[in-house]
Amino acid sequence: MRKLRNIFAIILLAFFGLYIWGKIYAIEKPLVKAGRIADTARIYQDLWYLTKQCQYRNYMHMDSLNKSADYIKQRFSEISDRVEMQKYNFRTFEFKNIICSLGPADGERIIIGAHYDVCNDQEGADDNASGICGLIELARLLKNQNLKYRIDFVAYSLEEPPFFKSEYMGSYIHAKSLSDHKIKIKGMICLEMLGFYKEEAHTQNYPAFFLRWFYGNKANYITIVQKYGNGEFGRFISKRMKKDQVIRTKSFSGPLWLPGVDFSDQLNYWKFGYSGVMITNTSFYRNPNYHQKGDRLETLNVGNIGLVVDELYRTIREVK
Repeated sequence: MRKLRNIFAIILLAFFGLYIWGKIYAIEKPLVKAGRIADTARIYQDLWYLTKQCQYRNYMHMDSLNKSADYIKQRFSEISDRVEMQKYNFRTFEFKNIICSLGPADGERIIIGAHYDVCNDQEGADDNASGICGLIELARLLKNQNLKYRIDFVAYSLEEPPFFKSEYMGSYIHAKSLSDHKIKIKGMICLEMLGFYKEEAHTQNYPAFFLRWFYGNKANYITIVQKYGNGEFGRFISKRMKKDQVIRTKSFSGPLWLPGVDFSDQLNYWKFGYSGVMITNTSFYRNPNYHQKGDRLETLNVGNIGLVVDELYRTIREVK
């Protein structure tokens, strides 16, 4: 009995220590007031087209999926003359990754990607028009910069079920092609759901209850997610994005068995040994409209999407 009491006391003490550590970690620094860089009017225009004019962009509606791919290609072509379609087949259908390149053509590459397909028949505003429109705006901002690395902005097809975690994901096709050709990659950044935020208490959930001690219960931040042992690139992206805090920015590193850590396109780059991070608002741990018809443009905070792009813009320019 005494042994059981001692074990219970140790567990209780451990949780108390974790709680205190979490409260210290969760102390928020004041947000940095800085001039906006991203153009939210352009982001909104792109969001409106993808959500209102491309219903519903998935493999069951190929006309809509191809219409959205053509729009993304058009926007990329306004930014760079180095735009290509990476085409591949599933059964009798052809799918496309759209790739826009900036920086030195033969340089070591940074991949920044987002998927443009949706799950089921809905707008997919947060998931993942927000990521695609952030991707396009980030490319616009970096267009005339003196870049140390070649940056490939990639819009992927077939991230959503029933293709998720299969070799038909656009990001798997792209990552495998890099590996097959032994192309040197600095790292990969996945943009996955950037647009949904709430300031009210108890609007943020987690895969483990004690995480709220560290991250709070308000859905008012963006997160850099990576797996354990992700490498120097992931550590730099996480550290730099949290430096300025123009939007509340937090980081999380965890094991692959924790639900959500590998729930987007970065997982395919991890499969081929590349360092990668996911920039996300935490998806279904926050947004009640996830994979539902309620995932509409009207629910998004376009200003916050712009602030995430601002942080990414500053971060990419400083990658060593």
